[in-house]
Amino acid sequence: MGRIRYRLAIGALSLFFAVPVSAQESFYKGKTLTFLVGAPPGGGFDTMTRIDARHIARHLPGNPIVVVQNMTGAGTLIAANHLYNRSKPDGLTIGVWVGSLTLQKFLGGTGMDFDPLKFEWIGVPVQQTFFCAFTKASGITSMERWFASKTPVKLGGQVPGTRPDDISSILKAALGLPIQLVQGYKGTAEITMAAEAGELAGQCTSWQGLKSSWRRQYEAGDVAVVVQTNRKSIPELTHVPLAINYAKTEEAKRLIEVGIHDLNAITLAYSAPPGTPKDKVQSLRTALQATLRDSAFLADAKAAQQEVDPMTGEDLAATIAGFKKIPPSVMDKLAELLLPKK
Repeated sequence: MGRIRYRLAIGALSLFFAVPVSAQESFYKGKTLTFLVGAPPGGGFDTMTRIDARHIARHLPGNPIVVVQNMTGAGTLIAANHLYNRSKPDGLTIGVWVGSLTLQKFLGGTGMDFDPLKFEWIGVPVQQTFFCAFTKASGITSMERWFASKTPVKLGGQVPGTRPDDISSILKAALGLPIQLVQGYKGTAEITMAAEAGELAGQCTSWQGLKSSWRRQYEAGDVAVVVQTNRKSIPELTHVPLAINYAKTEEAKRLIEVGIHDLNAITLAYSAPPGTPKDKVQSLRTALQATLRDSAFLADAKAAQQEVDPMTGEDLAATIAGFKKIPPSVMDKLAELLLPKK
């Protein structure tokens, strides 16, 4: 009798643990998973997301169909608001938008119709590296020339809360660089075209974004990278100085650390709508991390000149929650710099 009870107990436990996998496979089979990308086609966001989309189905039970939909505008804010307020919390939508908009919300920014803490954070495929680059026609080929410019140098931007805009604003305040930020562009690709047309001198963008939309010009020597805005140099740019090394005060260093370094890591953020069932969230988190280790995915990323440096959904959620713990003095200064002027 004891053995029978033991076997029954083991059988019951096996069934208990098997149900979630079976249920997930039944749910995703024949369904369509949509990546809702807040940036236009052709830039770094779109490129990386489409590579993820080609491979993630293999790592989801039921092997769903995967599609990519671009919903552009307001520096990915339109997509973020849509994801929060309109998308069904059914585990079939992953939003791709600028994670630094979450800090904007905590700073008291307007237009963000969401609570950052209520999104279900799926993860980050690459903790991005950023730098500022200029066309040859601009004449800005080094930090020395940038500092020496007698007129503000035009940099392309989107809206407050996006990396090109926030990095430019912080560098201007922290280092005293002559900068005129021209906002309103829809993404990296559009800013690049404006620079090529002579409307702008350059942009502060990601390494991935440059390799997606400005690679040919960079390799031809028609674009100069003059400063990195990262904690440390990336291997390809060891000859390019770090922005923080030009900071002359502790306040300037702190602004760069919080407003640039910390936010660079969560720029390309993947999230699901609030209320998405926890089992679906876990399936998406697990599938994303498995995809980012997949040899076929890595081969495609390498071919597209895209870096891979993941952050888990759990760490992404913890990073965003940590913004509420930033000292008030730092938050006040960041709000002054980064929020739209009324």
